[in-house]
Amino acid sequence: MIPAAIPNISGREADYLMECVRTGFVSSVGPFVTKLEEMTAEATGALACAATSSGTTGLHAALTALGVVHGDLVLAPSFSFIASANAIAHCGATPWFVDIAPDSWCMCPQRLEAALRKECAMRGGKLVHARSGRRLAAIMPVHVLGNVADMQAIVSLAHEFGIPVVADAAAAIGATYRGRPLGELADLSIISFNGNKTITAGGGGAVVGNDRTLVNLVRHLTTTARLGPDYVHDRVGFNYRMTNLQAAVGCAQLERLDEFVARKRQIRRFYDSRLAGKAGLRAFPWPEWTDSACWLSGFVVERGDPAAVRAALNARGVESRSFWRPIHQQAPYADAPRDELVLTEALWSRIVTLPASTGIADAELETVVAAVTAAVEEA
Repeated sequence: MIPAAIPNISGREADYLMECVRTGFVSSVGPFVTKLEEMTAEATGALACAATSSGTTGLHAALTALGVVHGDLVLAPSFSFIASANAIAHCGATPWFVDIAPDSWCMCPQRLEAALRKECAMRGGKLVHARSGRRLAAIMPVHVLGNVADMQAIVSLAHEFGIPVVADAAAAIGATYRGRPLGELADLSIISFNGNKTITAGGGGAVVGNDRTLVNLVRHLTTTARLGPDYVHDRVGFNYRMTNLQAAVGCAQLERLDEFVARKRQIRRFYDSRLAGKAGLRAFPWPEWTDSACWLSGFVVERGDPAAVRAALNARGVESRSFWRPIHQQAPYADAPRDELVLTEALWSRIVTLPASTGIADAELETVVAAVTAAVEEA
């Protein structure tokens, strides 16, 4: 089976892990944690970075640092992995789902603007959802598949209405927006180092941004809100720390970031060029405003049965998976407020992902394309 997305652990990971063992720094204190924060800040063009135990905990801490509390609403796309909404719910808040744009599969600025102008009002100095009276506390665009959302339009609206932007950039490390790096685009952005991401630490995440005070607050919250060496804590904090072992792997991976992202883009272009013109297939989007990180690659089945295509690919030794079921269709969020999610509902089930590991061989890519051709004809 040619796997969908597996880590490329062929650098200095073992050397750095042995250094952790040799020095005894294996837990949440150690030099590799600091080094990973420095490398991630540099890679994303941010002034500061706080490492976390996962992307989800990073999102939760970032939202908390920006003042999202129980009863609030956060505007977010439903077209995302459920962790995006879970982080909102961990704050006691509720996601308010808006639709995506066809040219990016990210939050649609026009639908966002309609929600803000038509469904919100200022009451007592707060922007609230008019029907429920709940405060709108933040906007959370998601950089789907490594495509950066149209941040200029989104941030402009956020500034107009006086609300912060927290970007779920879980799979977008290495991407840029109109030549600008991720760290400049939102109040805070969150990276994931999960095992299937372009850069992995086996797990873990990071919160990046250009407001050092804000990022330091995230670090404070994620390290149990402890003040100094004595056991004094000034607020309810979280134990969301990354271990030195994880950071050691992450540092070895980050040393190869440019190489890995270049390979991801090469894989996307290969599939797009070889599958172009196949009847009933459409390529993943690549907006003109972003140099995408191309985390995953694949196609959309416009005619026929996508599940049958995926099954035929798997039968031929090519791992293919269904895409995220939209969050509003998940039981915990069935009653969450929402936009008319026309594109989200029409698109998600028609997506077919293909193997896109950075270590995939060119011969395997040829095998995948041959399998797709046969699977589509069969299905």
